[in-house]
Amino acid sequence: MSESVKRALITGITGQDGSYLAEHLLALGYKVHGIVRRVAFEREGTRLSRIAHLTDLVTLHSGSLESYASLYKIVQDVQPDEVYHLGAQSFVSYSFDDPFSTFQSNINGTHFLLEAVRLIVPQCRFYFAGSSEMFGQVTESPQTESTKFHPRSPYGISKVTGFDLSRNYREAYGMFVCSGILFNHESPRRGLEFVTRKITWHVAQIKQGKKTQLALGNLDALRDWGFAGDFVIAMHCMLQQSQPDDYVIATGETHTVREFCELAFSHVGLNYEDYVVVDPKFYRPAEVHLLLGDTTKARQTLGWKPQVAFRELVHMMVDHDLAALSD
Repeated sequence: MSESVKRALITGITGQDGSYLAEHLLALGYKVHGIVRRVAFEREGTRLSRIAHLTDLVTLHSGSLESYASLYKIVQDVQPDEVYHLGAQSFVSYSFDDPFSTFQSNINGTHFLLEAVRLIVPQCRFYFAGSSEMFGQVTESPQTESTKFHPRSPYGISKVTGFDLSRNYREAYGMFVCSGILFNHESPRRGLEFVTRKITWHVAQIKQGKKTQLALGNLDALRDWGFAGDFVIAMHCMLQQSQPDDYVIATGETHTVREFCELAFSHVGLNYEDYVVVDPKFYRPAEVHLLLGDTTKARQTLGWKPQVAFRELVHMMVDHDLAALSD
């Protein structure tokens, strides 16, 4: 590792996690580089919106996870001390609609980046963004680092493959590679296609009389929801350890989609039952009913624990969307 200012390279820097991670690393004094698709430079207002306040502080490189040549050149140019591989097709429902592009981006992108790092900067520390969706149909609860994977979506399958690739590069080549098995983590920067942000955005719209109804799928699905800003701190902590390893990152408590709705609507003085309708089209072909993480290892080894509670997270997201509609 370099003894001078550390250089970090982030894939997916324009996403929710990437933007929070970039902020955190900049605050720690890193030089931060990010990979973005060329189209992002053409549509900065939308594609770069989450990092608009950071564009003068980070260095962005045009590249694609589906192009080994572009990744190789970027790694060669940046010579990173740490790589955070967050970029992926991460919307579970879409992975059922187009599993081929999900596999292409998530599996090949991970393999291409690992190989480029191995050949150019083998001493670089590498973080892979795993997912609780890898557990899928769980065999035990809560889930730990040793719980068997049984993914129930193309997205989950792609993440299991990326996890196995990352572990193989660690074991076969002695690289410092860590995987974070992150449970659901949300924020005001979450995309509108995700159920949590879909709920809070609709709450704001309904409160202001712009919508009258919210259609959702399985209201009884249980998820372990935390704040994305907390979770990126765990990512950085993993790469500061003396030995590489894999960690479950979660809050250790579950809530249903129904509870999320209840909290969000009540925050603005409304009853969710007056507005929420169940639409079968929003059910997954293979449903994941319960995800709950055991963070004992992360707490003991990394000294990490979540700071933002569930109620606080929901209220934060609703308040943001109300403010956004008022602008």
